[in-house]
Amino acid sequence: MSDSTAVDLTRRERRKLEMRERIVEAAQALFEGQGFQETRVADICERADIAQKTFFNHFPTKLDLLREIAHAGIEQMMFDIEDLRKADLSTSERIHRFFDTVATHVLDAGPANRELLIELVLLISGDATERSEQGVRLHAAFRDIVDDGLAQGDVTTRHDPQALTEMILGAYYVLMFNYANLDDFPVRERGHAAARILADALAPHPEEEDGKA
Repeated sequence: MSDSTAVDLTRRERRKLEMRERIVEAAQALFEGQGFQETRVADICERADIAQKTFFNHFPTKLDLLREIAHAGIEQMMFDIEDLRKADLSTSERIHRFFDTVATHVLDAGPANRELLIELVLLISGDATERSEQGVRLHAAFRDIVDDGLAQGDVTTRHDPQALTEMILGAYYVLMFNYANLDDFPVRERGHAAARILADALAPHPEEEDGKA
């Protein structure tokens, strides 16, 4: 392969990625503004200023596009959790900040984001491969928080770390499910309540503290 051919391929790949990003950005804005179901592929193409053929060259269906947005959301959550782990915080503070950040994200996206969340929940729960991949990554991230707390000495040793991890993961899923499906669900208040309950459950008991003395 000549140098000029390699450069052409690089430019072509860069243009392809730029076009894909333009489609995703247009779709995300429309999904959040008017909902997933109400958004047509034609609407996305108009906003992105592309032909429908170009859209289908990148995404076979609108649902495939939603899957890509779901992956991006999971990636952002992984970054948020990693930032919390790097910060000089107690496990209780990390859990409170995580649930507050989740509430902020969904509220900033606006009311139509509830419909998007429903589609995401259905997407992840409806496909075994997708569910497994996403669930494993979330589980691993929350397990890291538990393990960090054990190393810091501010997480109880009376319970299996796996069970504690699943408790955090379950609280997150319940919060998202309720926000997506219940009208006027107070996601921030319930997020704060979940964080308080989790922090209490994960805290060392007095006998564990006495054992350190």
